Amino acid sequence: MATRRLDKVNELMKREIGAFIQKEFEWNGTIVSILQVEITEDLKEGRVWVGVVGRMAPAQVIEKLTRNRGAIQKAVSKRVILRNTPRLTFKHDNSAQRGVDLVNLLDDIDKNLPKAPPLPEGEYDPEI
Repeated sequence: MATRRLDKVNELMKREIGAFIQKEFEWNGTIVSILQVEITEDLKEGRVWVGVVGRMAPAQVIEKLTRNRGAIQKAVSKRVILRNTPRLTFKHDNSAQRGVDLVNLLDDIDKNLPKAPPLPEGEYDPEI
């Protein structure tokens, strides 16, 4: 069970990692966001859940973040002072893409539904 302090550390790490990767990396038409960070209680390891929507494949984004893990950890450790600097592991979270897919599906359904004829002037539809 995460403590209140650990929850605060997770949120702070999420914010700082997100700010760093947006400022320091080029994503080529892709939205990359940090959705959640889970630091272990001993502060030695952390899982970073990443959302990816756009041109780049999620595997490419995760590989790029993993390849630059040292730089990310170093930059974050300067802003978030902890007893240990967690070793970060990046994981893809597809909930952002699922949300985009759902919105697109709803748009497609709306476009394909038959439209009701307009009501004559002064009348209203009692079902609305």
